[in-house]
Amino acid sequence: MSASVERRAASREETEAATLARLAADGLIERQQAAYRTSRRFQRAMARAAAELYEAGDPGDDLRVPIALALLAVYGDEVHDESLAELVETMLPIEQVSLGLVRR
Repeated sequence: MSASVERRAASREETEAATLARLAADGLIERQQAAYRTSRRFQRAMARAAAELYEAGDPGDDLRVPIALALLAVYGDEVHDESLAELVETMLPIEQVSLGLVRR
């Protein structure tokens, strides 16, 4: 493996760790045994986002959409597009497990 690939992998791991720490500190995920699960706070935000999207006629075929909407409801203007994208990508597998869509 080249040094640049190793640096990118390490950087990605650091970014993901920082994002997980932020989500936990903000009360959106909780550590349960060896994995993270969504908190009640995030579940409420997701329920509101899903209802809003349903009323707007969203087909519901991309879980990232309600996750992004829920995160925007929590963070508002405090989060920039790049940070929002990182939060969504970090939250996606956690939400999939929490919803029982995949197993860890």
